[in-house]
Amino acid sequence: MNCNDRQASHYFFRSRVLTTLCVVSTAGSISLSASATEGGIGRPITGMQIAPYAGIVPPTDDWIVLITSIYYEGSLGASKSIPIAGTVTEGLDYHISYNLINAVKTWGITAGGWNFASSFGVPVQYTDVSSFHGRLPDDHATQFADIFFTPVVAGYHLTKTDHVALSVQIYAPTGAYNTNNLANAGQNTWTFTPTVAYTKILPKENVELSLNYGVEFYAPNNDTHYHNAPVSVLDLMALKRFTGGWGLGVVGGWIQQLGGDSGGLAALVDGAGGHSIGIGPVVTWAGKVSKTPVSASLRWVNEFEVSNRPKGNAVQLSVSATFQ
Repeated sequence: MNCNDRQASHYFFRSRVLTTLCVVSTAGSISLSASATEGGIGRPITGMQIAPYAGIVPPTDDWIVLITSIYYEGSLGASKSIPIAGTVTEGLDYHISYNLINAVKTWGITAGGWNFASSFGVPVQYTDVSSFHGRLPDDHATQFADIFFTPVVAGYHLTKTDHVALSVQIYAPTGAYNTNNLANAGQNTWTFTPTVAYTKILPKENVELSLNYGVEFYAPNNDTHYHNAPVSVLDLMALKRFTGGWGLGVVGGWIQQLGGDSGGLAALVDGAGGHSIGIGPVVTWAGKVSKTPVSASLRWVNEFEVSNRPKGNAVQLSVSATFQ
């Protein structure tokens, strides 16, 4: 085995140990009330959809269990009208805790340079929404959010250091939802997200550059007849790894609604699309507990450029274990 082959094998092992593949990128799917997208900003939170080695699907036959917690705190200004709880209002504060267990199965199949995986996640969300104008009563609840699954993630190894993964993530409307509530963990709509992830490894520098891009397509909400426009979600990550399993880097995200919403209350807010841009630091660790590969990552993303959406900060903590 030459040096390049050893490097490639090393990175495949690390990809099993670190936060797993692009299939865990759904961790940023909090349901918030916000302008344009009904009952929420859509499913993504800025900078929360990408994981280390996002574009690598390893050729192994493993089960990977991931536990993720996201805390989001933000506000929607008094000048921004939103469709929520069967009415239109403005001036809302949010405190959200989104927690999920995600299981990933790598298939252990290699076909023409392709490897495959599948995933399934069950989230629980605490939602606290308050109106700082007092126009709507405060609301809070702890509820199951919408389950999500990715039937197939197909990863292709372009070179020994360049990797891409393709998938379609699916959300089912299984979470708690009531048209009269401010605090809804579910969104009452099927959502399909075609996604492409890319990872570039720089072996000499021990640096990873990853990208995750998806477009969310929403089915209409049958209870309110509101139809969200597609939402474009781009996340970027750069990581420098050190001895002892530690890594330090930066993560950023850009969420952009594509076009205007339709139906229901959309006409009252002009169906206006929103966007948000955020950036922040990320710290990772990878090692073993007993003989089990374990990894962890912690990130903070500040939304510094926002239009027609809540503006705030998100913190994500993820821990995963690989069972061979």
